[in-house]
Amino acid sequence: MSETEPGVLDPRKIKRRSINLATGEAVKTRLLDGRSLPLVMEPALSALNPVSWAENNLQCIETLLLKYGALLFRGFSINSAEQFAAFVNAISGEPLKYEERSAPRSEIQSGIYTSTDYPADQSIFPHNEHSYAMTVPLRLYFCSLVPALTGGATPIADCRRLMARLNPRLIEKFQRLGWMYVRNFGDGFGLSWQTAFQTTNKKVVEDYCRRADISFEWKSGDRLRTRQIRPAISVHPRTQEPVWFNHATFFHVSTLAPATRDVLLKEFSETDLPNNTYYGDGSPIGPGELEELRRAYIDETVRFPWERGDVLLIDNMLTAHSREAFTGSRRVLVAMAEPVTRDANDAQRFCDVSARELRV
Repeated sequence: MSETEPGVLDPRKIKRRSINLATGEAVKTRLLDGRSLPLVMEPALSALNPVSWAENNLQCIETLLLKYGALLFRGFSINSAEQFAAFVNAISGEPLKYEERSAPRSEIQSGIYTSTDYPADQSIFPHNEHSYAMTVPLRLYFCSLVPALTGGATPIADCRRLMARLNPRLIEKFQRLGWMYVRNFGDGFGLSWQTAFQTTNKKVVEDYCRRADISFEWKSGDRLRTRQIRPAISVHPRTQEPVWFNHATFFHVSTLAPATRDVLLKEFSETDLPNNTYYGDGSPIGPGELEELRRAYIDETVRFPWERGDVLLIDNMLTAHSREAFTGSRRVLVAMAEPVTRDANDAQRFCDVSARELRV
């Protein structure tokens, strides 16, 4: 595999610099010291209207996002869920509903959710949202309304650089086999199937699973087990780059914090764990392979502290995200947007079904 595809920026060669937008001096841009992402965008005019500016600069936002993978809008005075929703809508249209859930969230208003409602003392490993689904959000938005007292950052990692760190033999193995995600619902740990699928009707669940290429089996006591096999590497629908896009590391039991992992392994057999992953043929992912994967995510992770009113826009296929543990109050909202669906004839490719072309 070549280091970069023709016409695609090599993120390792990015230098800190200012960029003058086509709109003149309305917004200044810079990179954080020594970082390849995110690109920070700040108003140069005190009277800048963020929604109007976004609506008039869609092509610029799109170009920079595909180049850097993440844009941090700082100083745009977005301090409420309503302002956040308007900003998301200006760039990406209506935000998406949170379907096929894997984490607890609270809906603030239509399509606007709290970030994952895990306890403050727990960190969340880097991942790409919904990589296990057939339809995924291409864009993720985060809005910091109340920064934590300490910690609480949303670290991000460039998936292009991450994949370049992996042993080619490991990449080839995942390319050939894909990965399998196994979930068990109803055993008292993790989300219930009613929450994950947002229904109490088993037939609705079964119909969803058939449409989404998920195998399922009902166990005794109203419990459910699902399995889904997905590619580990996908082709980005707009840049046509191959990118590392999966939850194989995130959902593997060995990635959990040791105390949590030990409790689960004591309580459940491997087949009944709330979440676990394998190669697509059902064979185990080796401990050394998992350690290599975790190290690649960690080595590529970039951390920056939230400021009140920050909005982070990431390309969900180019950039993974995570969460630090924190103290104090923390309120970060999230929105998912611009759905893309796997091509039925080529599971590695996504068809761009968003209305982006009508908005740019």
